[in-house]
Amino acid sequence: MLKRMSERHAVTLTVAELTQRIKNELEERFPFVAVEGELSNVRPSSTGHLYFTLKDDDSAISAVIFRGRASALTFDPADGQSVIAYGSIGVYAKRGTYQIIVERMELAGIGRILAMLEERKQRLAAEGLFDADRKRPLPLVPERVAIVTSPTGAALRDILQVLARRNAGLHATVCPTPVQGDDAAATIARMIAIASTHRLGDVVIVARGGGSIEDLLPFSDEAVVRAIAACDVPVISAVGHEIDWTLSDFAADLRAPTPSAAAELVSASRIELTTRVLQLGSAIAGSFVERFRRARLLLRQFSPEELHRSYWMIAQPVVQEFDRLRDDLSDAMTERITDVRHRLAVATERLVSLSPYSVLARGYSITRDATGAVVTDASAVSVGETVSVELRSGKIVADIKECSREEL
Repeated sequence: MLKRMSERHAVTLTVAELTQRIKNELEERFPFVAVEGELSNVRPSSTGHLYFTLKDDDSAISAVIFRGRASALTFDPADGQSVIAYGSIGVYAKRGTYQIIVERMELAGIGRILAMLEERKQRLAAEGLFDADRKRPLPLVPERVAIVTSPTGAALRDILQVLARRNAGLHATVCPTPVQGDDAAATIARMIAIASTHRLGDVVIVARGGGSIEDLLPFSDEAVVRAIAACDVPVISAVGHEIDWTLSDFAADLRAPTPSAAAELVSASRIELTTRVLQLGSAIAGSFVERFRRARLLLRQFSPEELHRSYWMIAQPVVQEFDRLRDDLSDAMTERITDVRHRLAVATERLVSLSPYSVLARGYSITRDATGAVVTDASAVSVGETVSVELRSGKIVADIKECSREEL
């Protein structure tokens, strides 16, 4: 009866009218919502809007962030991220669907922690606390090690067992501190400072076992990071398991994947030391032998035989060049002397042929008057004068008795 009455009094609506009533009801009832869920099917559009599905184990709802709001996000949305979306319910009338129109969105849970750690990491890195040039090498054979960790934790047991097994002479000082909880970070930072100030070790190990990201947060605290960076001795960060990372790992001089690995790094076994000493000794001996061999080769250059050979290697070209120049000079002088002698002989022959003494030798004579002048003309003298006649051999003095001026 009631059903028939309801159907009889029902108002027939168009699809658009019904959709509009639903739209008005939803948008009036939910003007602002904050919904936590997991991102799925994240798909940016070419216009800059971001469409995605927000889901949990039981339900899913569509959502959109329009371009202006999407550009203000502080992270890159991706499938699988847990988020809290803030916005209002909107109905898309053409499809008869509803969705969350997101005004603001932030990472939830672990995502929020990761975002906080990334911001802190970037800020401290900008200060240079993680720079590679700040890293210091570990001492080769440390005598003491300071261990900042929980006195009751498995990390301390593992470290002490490794130290005892590998090098019984290494002295360990435990700096006790809680490794999780509200007071852990301040205590860890204080213990690192104490170990540095009082030189409790040649190296400091900051350690704890594995745990969730929330459990490891004290080792990413800014106070702990700054304490490690300010420590006067090298620091090894050995927090969590191999896959775990904290900001202490970036500030420390060395990161160890586990507390046991940190203990192995600071404790050199006697076998390793012996092997290294033998290797170094062999290297030194080999270097000495090589230097000695090179010295002998150098000294061989100064033996009498080698010096003699080296001298002649240098002197021989000079001597050969000297001999060549000497022979060239001798040949030139001989040729010159021969030429001069020939020219002298020719000149002598000509001189002899032109000499008046040669004429005398052929029976001629030279007549000179009383003044010594040569008489070449009979008119130059008179009868009664005395003249001298030079012959080839000897001289005759005669008085002129007769002069004849006839041409010969």
